[in-house]
Amino acid sequence: MCEVPVALVTGGAGGIGAAVAAALAARGHRVVVADLDAEAAEAVAEKIGGLGIGVDVADPAGPAAAVARALDAYGRLDVVALNAGIGSGLAGADFDLAAYRRIVGVNLDGVVLGVAAALPALRAADGGSIVATASLAGLVPMPADPLYTLTKAAVVGYVRALAEPLAADGVRVNALCPGFTDTAILGAARPAFESSGFPLLAPADVAAAFLAILDAGGTGEAWFVQPGREPAAYRFRGVPGPASGDGAGAGVAPPPLAGFGRGTG
Repeated sequence: MCEVPVALVTGGAGGIGAAVAAALAARGHRVVVADLDAEAAEAVAEKIGGLGIGVDVADPAGPAAAVARALDAYGRLDVVALNAGIGSGLAGADFDLAAYRRIVGVNLDGVVLGVAAALPALRAADGGSIVATASLAGLVPMPADPLYTLTKAAVVGYVRALAEPLAADGVRVNALCPGFTDTAILGAARPAFESSGFPLLAPADVAAAFLAILDAGGTGEAWFVQPGREPAAYRFRGVPGPASGDGAGAGVAPPPLAGFGRGTG
């Protein structure tokens, strides 16, 4: 058992995940590096003095096994980086059911299952912080991969909605929304970025924004990260409330919604 803070990073074998794992280790955290590629996860963990494990975040048993491994090794959990993510490999309106199921499994299920698995451990530690890696595509559409946009927008919405319920347990949850970053997810599009001179974020830039989220102390926020700009919480525009011809209902907050969703649409 140890009393130093403990972090779990999914998708930690490379790119943003590896950079976040290294940044947390440099702050004194014990870090569990989880990735589908167990060998690569172990290599990253060896460099930072952590623990590497193989995990499929799309498998309902995967995130739970990662949390259990962290608790077995270090006795607690304080920070969870739900970073695993993939592109769909589909352009525009192209569709393939297997590709759809896979991207939803990794990008969305991996976050939902990860939150559910981590919450008991974070509550036991008297609170903690969850940061889910979304994307700038969660804030603005990316026509090159609409399914990627779908999953990342869902992550942003989920994080924003979870903040209030989790606050009672002292658990903060936020979304990290980087722009185009120099990682393997760029794939065959990399030459286009290089030839155009479009600036890319370095994984270390995104990891620095991750630490800034932890330090800021907020919850339910979606932080944008763009080259040459200080990362910050995105300011969402409020939607218009209800109104009627005589103005009745304007400015009235919705009632408590216990039981919402248990009926049929």
